[in-house]
Amino acid sequence: MNDYLQIHRATDDVTVLHDRAEIPGLGVLPVNTFVLHSEQPVVVDTGLSTSDKDFVDQLARVIDPADVRWIWLTHPDRDHTGGLFRLLEAAPQARLVTTFVGVGILGCQWDVPLDRVFLLNPGQDLDVGDRKLSCLRPPLFDSPVTTGFLDRATGALFSSDCFGAPLADAGLAGAESVREVADQDLRAAQLLWAAVDSPWARTVDRSIWHRAVGGFRSLDPSAVFSTHLPPAVGVPEALWDNLLEAPEGPEFVGPDQAALEELLASFEPV
Repeated sequence: MNDYLQIHRATDDVTVLHDRAEIPGLGVLPVNTFVLHSEQPVVVDTGLSTSDKDFVDQLARVIDPADVRWIWLTHPDRDHTGGLFRLLEAAPQARLVTTFVGVGILGCQWDVPLDRVFLLNPGQDLDVGDRKLSCLRPPLFDSPVTTGFLDRATGALFSSDCFGAPLADAGLAGAESVREVADQDLRAAQLLWAAVDSPWARTVDRSIWHRAVGGFRSLDPSAVFSTHLPPAVGVPEALWDNLLEAPEGPEFVGPDQAALEELLASFEPV
């Protein structure tokens, strides 16, 4: 078996399946999937969409895919949908939790089994047997269909891309706790990710932004599970401070064609 995922139990109820993506010039971006071990088990996102990944086989190291009852797709970007349709095949009882527009986006590429879909909007709850999951929209997002949720039983917050941070190396990206990242490095990485992933944040009215982050913070989560950050169990204050600062962060401008041509030229044989 190709053990490409790092797997660890972050809390009694949550297992993290960690992958990563190396992004030149930015760092190493964590790409996490989560299993919520509720009475009706929930898989949150399904990993990277690359040909070398077999998400279902990897998930089977944590839970029998046939036991999965819910697949919560936070949004249909390719770094969240890698194993989605194979998992739907392997988990015949599972329903796909997404939004109306999320189905529309998925339908541009795949035949979405509408009888397996469960549409859920921010402000609504999903009953998974022993607890309810309250759907919400995080303050930072890169897709208009993004949803996360608060586990009402434990206070764990699943935040999709929000709080994300490309880190210096694979070791930090795969850390079992965000506390392994130095505060100054975490701040720089969160602000960089906000600039890359949510550039619109720089245009937001600051009073509106402070209210949005304040409302999110008032949930007082016991843990934050972001797709693109090591788990934050017992949420460090720095996470909130960095999120609040996102509109003030640096503007990101990527390499242009001249830089690409220079890079390609470096690959040419002498």
